[in-house]
Amino acid sequence: MAPPHGGGSNAAAGEAIAAPVDQQQQRPISSILIIIGFQKGLPGSGVDCVGTVSAALVAYAAVQALKPDLIINAGTAGGFKAKGAGVGDVYLISGVAFHDRRIPIPVFDLYGVGSRKPCSTPNIAKDLNLKVGKLSTGDSLDMSPQDEASITANNAVVKDMEGAAVAYVAEMLQVPAIFIKAVTDIVDGDKPTAEEFLQNLAAVTAALDASVTQVIDYINGKCVCEL
Repeated sequence: MAPPHGGGSNAAAGEAIAAPVDQQQQRPISSILIIIGFQKGLPGSGVDCVGTVSAALVAYAAVQALKPDLIINAGTAGGFKAKGAGVGDVYLISGVAFHDRRIPIPVFDLYGVGSRKPCSTPNIAKDLNLKVGKLSTGDSLDMSPQDEASITANNAVVKDMEGAAVAYVAEMLQVPAIFIKAVTDIVDGDKPTAEEFLQNLAAVTAALDASVTQVIDYINGKCVCEL
């Protein structure tokens, strides 16, 4: 699409984009889109789709179709005991970034990391007594040395495979988003990641479900600015 001509047109376009976001903060939330970490797999694949590509596609299509007032990305994550995380902990995420998009070119390096802040939720964290921490996202269950360095730079407490992709779509489509992550495995622990993940998945998913239900009940009747 060709850019608009003239300074006045640019200013008007900017105001038209900004106004709905401000209004959105002030009106009661009436529709919530919940995006989980596992999406229905492709025919014949035998597995669910996981990772940033499927998460971004589902988020984009669902927001376009449903026009929600708020996105909740709920899912499991690996936690770091060095940051105080334990199996079964549920975190309200304060910041998201990617840890496996390495583009060593000025400006593109920041784009690759893609640091974003979710919707501010100090009241949810306080009133529901949820832990708060940063999330780092990548497309692998394991953690390479390069990933570890990036996760450390992101100051992440937990890591997952979809959060930062959902945050990217939410920002692009100007929908506020919050992220709730439950810890299934300890990344810097002694147990193999896949083994610990599968061992704890059922119990942790139940804890996540309970926390998400609490958050939805808390949001009922509130505006984004009251979260």
